[in-house]
Amino acid sequence: MDILHVKRVYKNYASHTALYNISLHVPQQSIFGLLGPNGAGKTSLIRIINQITAPDKGEVYFEREILSQKHISQIGYLPEERGLYKKMGVGEQALYLAQLKGMNKNEAKVKLKKWFQKFEIENWWDKKVEELSKGMAQKVQFITTVLHEPKLLILDEPFSGFDPINTNLIKKEILELRDKGSTIIFSTHNMESVEEICDHIALINKSKKILDGKVNEIKNTYRSNSYEIIFEGNMIAFSNALWTGFEILSTTTERGRTTVKVKGTDDRMSVNLLIGALIKDVKIISVHEITPSMNDIFIQKVSEINPEDISEGGSDE
Repeated sequence: MDILHVKRVYKNYASHTALYNISLHVPQQSIFGLLGPNGAGKTSLIRIINQITAPDKGEVYFEREILSQKHISQIGYLPEERGLYKKMGVGEQALYLAQLKGMNKNEAKVKLKKWFQKFEIENWWDKKVEELSKGMAQKVQFITTVLHEPKLLILDEPFSGFDPINTNLIKKEILELRDKGSTIIFSTHNMESVEEICDHIALINKSKKILDGKVNEIKNTYRSNSYEIIFEGNMIAFSNALWTGFEILSTTTERGRTTVKVKGTDDRMSVNLLIGALIKDVKIISVHEITPSMNDIFIQKVSEINPEDISEGGSDE
C-alpha cells in the first residue's frame, strides 16, 4: 500500500515550470529517495506535500485520501535550510516545537530527554541555541522533526554539515524509524547514501520525472556486462582468450598482478567461458562484476535525456 500518491501534478511560477505532470507512488514503511540536480523541482514537490503551496493541477493522496490540513500532524519535515531561534534555550525550543505538533508538554519532555541522551547532548538542554555547533543544532532539529512519530518523514539533505560519525548516527536512526513503521522521503545529492538506505527512488530533472523504481531493480537494468579480473601470468595469454566475446577496457599491473577490466561484446557469451579459457594459462586472483553506482546512473540519465522529449512525465500506473 502507498502512503503517498502524487498524481499528475503541475506547478508553475510566472514563466517558470517547476513540476510537469509528476506522478509518484511512495510505499508505506519505505525509504524513498527524491533525487535531482539543483532546480529540478524537488523542493517545489516537497512544498506541495507539506501544503505550503498547492499544485496548479493534479492531486496528492495521503493514505488514499486527498491530502488536507488534517494530515499535517502526521508529517514531519526537516528542511535543508535549518532554522532555530538562536536566543532561545535548546530544551525550551524543543518543547515549543513539540507542542506545535500537538504533543502534551509533559509527554514531550520525557521523550526529548530520552532523545537528548541518545544523541549525547543532554548537557545542552539549558544552553542557548547560539552556543551550539552546526552539528549539534542539526541534531536538535532532527529530534524535533521525528519526536511526534509522524507516519511520513520528509528529510531534505539530512546529512548536510555532519561529520562521518554523526552521519552514520543519523543513518542508523533513519533505518530504525523505517523498521518501526515510518515512511521516509529522503531528498539528497549524496548518491552513496541513496545506495545505503533507499528502497525506492525517483529522479526529477528540469521539472519532469525521468526515472523511478526500486534501487536494486534500477541498478540491475543498468548492468553493462563488464567485469574486473585480477590475475598473475602472461598478458598475451589473456589477450588470446578474448575470442570468448569480451574486449579490454583497461589494464594496470602492480607487484606482479594485472588488473583488467573487460566488457562483453556478445550477449551469448558468459564470463564463465572467459575464465575457463584463461584458467589453464594464468592464475586468477579475483573476478567481480562492475555494477553501476547510483551516482553513475544519476549522471547518465541527467546528461542523456532532453526533458522536452519525455512524453507527459511518465505513466501513473
